[in-house]
Amino acid sequence: MMPRRIASRTLIYLILILASAFFLLPIYLMLLTGVKPFAEVDLKTMWNLPSSLHIENFIAAWAQLAPNLKNSLILVIPESILSSLLGSLNGYLLSKWRFKNSNLIFTLILFGMFIPYQSILIPLVKFMDFIQLYGGLPGLVFVHIIYGIPITTLIFRNYYAGISTEMLEAGRIDGASLTGLYRFLILPLSAPSFAVVIIWQFTQAWNDFLFAVILTNQAYWPVTVALNNLAGSQLVQWNVLMAATLLAALPTLLVYLLLGRFFVRGLMAGSLKG
Repeated sequence: MMPRRIASRTLIYLILILASAFFLLPIYLMLLTGVKPFAEVDLKTMWNLPSSLHIENFIAAWAQLAPNLKNSLILVIPESILSSLLGSLNGYLLSKWRFKNSNLIFTLILFGMFIPYQSILIPLVKFMDFIQLYGGLPGLVFVHIIYGIPITTLIFRNYYAGISTEMLEAGRIDGASLTGLYRFLILPLSAPSFAVVIIWQFTQAWNDFLFAVILTNQAYWPVTVALNNLAGSQLVQWNVLMAATLLAALPTLLVYLLLGRFFVRGLMAGSLKG
């Protein structure tokens, strides 16, 4: 029985290692190409190691993307924080403070998850221009916050549904208000769910291209739009482009590495169930 269990576990680990290697191959190729000189960039030799390391590719990529990376950070940091807080408040109210038509309101909020971006672009541009937020980063932050409310509300509502209602009732008996219960009881228990939501929202906003290219002017383009323009030139320096791609992907990788264990805890706690 024991040898069979060891063999089964070994097979599982082997499959996981092979799957991880498969998914990491693009990153390996990007890194490999990013440190090569332009003369060595060729499809026939893409797996070959470089004759020498050319760090100047990353320096050139940084010089071209630095303003856009700054724009992306200005976009994703407030967007992630504000959409997470709004989702947390919505989830708290809709899970622990049931009121008339609360289920209908929750259903209408979730309906926003299924509206395709492309279908609302024209009225969205008109509306953003009407409220004088078209063309800059504040308008883009606002759009991502609104579009993030359905998924963040769903995640927090499912997470808070597993928190004991009796604990909240005890807090009410002790005289805690609605905001007091949220601040002193709910919020301290919400770290895993906040990790899930922040990673999700950070990644969604950082990788956004459609809203960014339509709702912002060139000076406020985030890194995804700038990266696309690098690839769209007539003479593409693939080594610099691969270095730029790694730089653009680095923030989302760092966020996941820093919050990854909380992300797994949030998933295990049921924040994405329901």
